[in-house]
Amino acid sequence: MKPARERLLGIHRAALAAVDPEAATRRAAADLPADAPLWVLAAGKAAATMARGLESACGARIAEGRAIIKDGHGRPLGHLPVSEAGHPVPDQRSARAGLAALELAGRCPPEAVFVVLLSGGASALLTLPQGGLTLRDLAETTRVLLETGAEIDVLNAVRKHLPLVSGGRLARAAEGAREIWLLAISDVPDDDLATLASGPCSADPTTFAEARAGALACGAWPRLPESVRAHLDAGCAGGREESLDPGAPVLARVQTRVLASNATALAAARVAGSAAGMRPLVLADELRGEAREVGRRIVGLANARAPGRSALILAGGETTVRVRGKGRGGRCQELALASALAWQASPPVGAPLLLAVGTDGTDGPTDAAGAFADPQTVARGRRAGRDAAADLADNDAYGFFEAEGGLLRTGPTGTNVRDLLLLDLGAGS
Repeated sequence: MKPARERLLGIHRAALAAVDPEAATRRAAADLPADAPLWVLAAGKAAATMARGLESACGARIAEGRAIIKDGHGRPLGHLPVSEAGHPVPDQRSARAGLAALELAGRCPPEAVFVVLLSGGASALLTLPQGGLTLRDLAETTRVLLETGAEIDVLNAVRKHLPLVSGGRLARAAEGAREIWLLAISDVPDDDLATLASGPCSADPTTFAEARAGALACGAWPRLPESVRAHLDAGCAGGREESLDPGAPVLARVQTRVLASNATALAAARVAGSAAGMRPLVLADELRGEAREVGRRIVGLANARAPGRSALILAGGETTVRVRGKGRGGRCQELALASALAWQASPPVGAPLLLAVGTDGTDGPTDAAGAFADPQTVARGRRAGRDAAADLADNDAYGFFEAEGGLLRTGPTGTNVRDLLLLDLGAGS
């Protein structure tokens, strides 16, 4: 691999090491009550690695539990059974997992501590529809919201008003436990636990009316299943029970810890960049909005940097992709392809290199974590028989980068703290 790419990959590895769920959970386990058996539910893309950390710290005290993970994100566990479920679109396994989670919480005895190890992805993995709705309704709703580019807050506002696990309902099911502990790896803005995995143990600040308004604003409302629209309309009219609000007594008994987040990864990347002799500039939560627009904006910002300023730009967050074509890709690949096209239109001074990557190792429905891009990317793609502009219009960034050679494949990383962007302003390709 070329030195410039290897340098960015070294910074990427340092960022992932800082948000290792196994180590973070092992450290956090020291705060759990030492005199109580533990009933454990681990759910999300980092569920297996978090569970391994808890097992290594206090495995003998785990009385019962289970881990629910995305396909392919498993790790061997010693005490907890592991099952896979659908993500990002829930399936029948998700419904079974949601029911199992509520049953586990409901059986937790009064002398035990109910420990929830939560990470991004659990919204889809634990999905049990409310009365009158079907799993197909929820799956179609998720698909439509993703295709219309709904922001994560809109996505979760809608989803928290459809299933029986989210919006504090899991905590309510465990109200018989001595204590409830929520240990989280955050993949949401501001580490908002009401948003993370649709807040199964947190108060829901949103309402049916806000969920409906969000679906309207992003253009998803007309495409939602009729039963879902009727359910949300009934909730707006007071005919459905709202999620738990901040005054719910059971939520006062929930102890929460955010163990790692996108900010943690960015801080580690900054240290690694400095150690590599670079001058990092962190753009906090810059990755927000339409992926291709963010890619163009990042290139504009980079091209405007004055000589002698920071040589490494770091950003974190999560963009969206509005699906217009029939190709394959993910938000990181789409951002990288839009950046390459922006550099073709406005050649930079120097030889920058960009890496956009999902920290979970999966970018969209592909086997890639993300992609590299530089000012020569479009030309390399053309030599490989690809048209960058046409591929971007068809949402086929994966097809482009697979031919051009820019894909980064890491496999599942065991963590999930949103996406990272690393831009070396003087690296070359």
